[in-house]
Amino acid sequence: MNTRTLGRVGPTVSAIGLGCMGMSEFYGPSDNAASERLIRQAVERGIHFFDTADMYGVGANECLLGTALRGLREQVVIATKFGNQRGLDGSMLGVSGHPAYVRAACEQSLRRLGVEHIDLYYQHRVDPSVPIEDTVGAMADLVRAGKVRWLGLSEAGPGTVRRAHAVHPITALQTEFSLWSRDVQGEILDTVRELGIGFVAYSPLGRGFLTGAYTQASDFQAGDTRAKQPRMAGDNFDANLRLVQRVEAMARDKSVTAAQLALAWVLGQGEDIVPIPGTRRLRYLEDNIAAAAIALSAEELEQLSSLVPPEAVAGTRYDAARLERLGL
Repeated sequence: MNTRTLGRVGPTVSAIGLGCMGMSEFYGPSDNAASERLIRQAVERGIHFFDTADMYGVGANECLLGTALRGLREQVVIATKFGNQRGLDGSMLGVSGHPAYVRAACEQSLRRLGVEHIDLYYQHRVDPSVPIEDTVGAMADLVRAGKVRWLGLSEAGPGTVRRAHAVHPITALQTEFSLWSRDVQGEILDTVRELGIGFVAYSPLGRGFLTGAYTQASDFQAGDTRAKQPRMAGDNFDANLRLVQRVEAMARDKSVTAAQLALAWVLGQGEDIVPIPGTRRLRYLEDNIAAAAIALSAEELEQLSSLVPPEAVAGTRYDAARLERLGL
């Protein structure tokens, strides 16, 4: 597995990380024992960058990751997030960036993960009611206290990133980025590159849709929230499936999978970008790892971009209410 460095002075991580969210919630039934086994298999195969958040499974995902990585702490980089508050019953309580909440959330994440420090600590979503300077100031205090090593933001706009970075160096910005989600191209990527901030691409496989694994709406398991997302619902599903079929055709020509081709495209957008696809199956994990060895020419990257033009993607990545909360 090749490595990449996040930001100018951030951690060196595997070129592809592992997003752990779906192991605990949102994508259908969970199997902790199988997920713990997969995480350890990922380490054995060269992945040492793992992404979680306190909201995934209402803390359960952090517990899962901490258990799986017991005895492997020195080999891995652990990233987690705070900001999306949830009740014990799973209810969504809103976003908080209040300094007191930052400190409390960190303590709870440290306990669940079973670690003495968090490597990369993100604000999961920006709280519009709290100045970003106050939130990042509290995060910087955690760095000074030795509880966090590097700071990150998720789904933050260019202006917010600049203001945050002026308070304390931001190591990474995490935002959705894939063949069918390219909002970050332009001002956002330009900003982080100017400031020397790394970029972590979540959902680089379009929440699994770009793999070609879903050919009809009934393919989603019970409890899988993707079935309700705009791009995978109603007529949008069929329209976007036609785009995926174009990727599959090119993948066949190169004797790779559609998932590998889509991941290689993200990797090909810059050495400062680290995708974190999620999976619960060893077969897909190994396919994703193999994508790191696929070198696409400039012409092939452009061809892929033209096969899935942003204007042809049907539906938004989130519903209107959530897009408004993100400020998008």
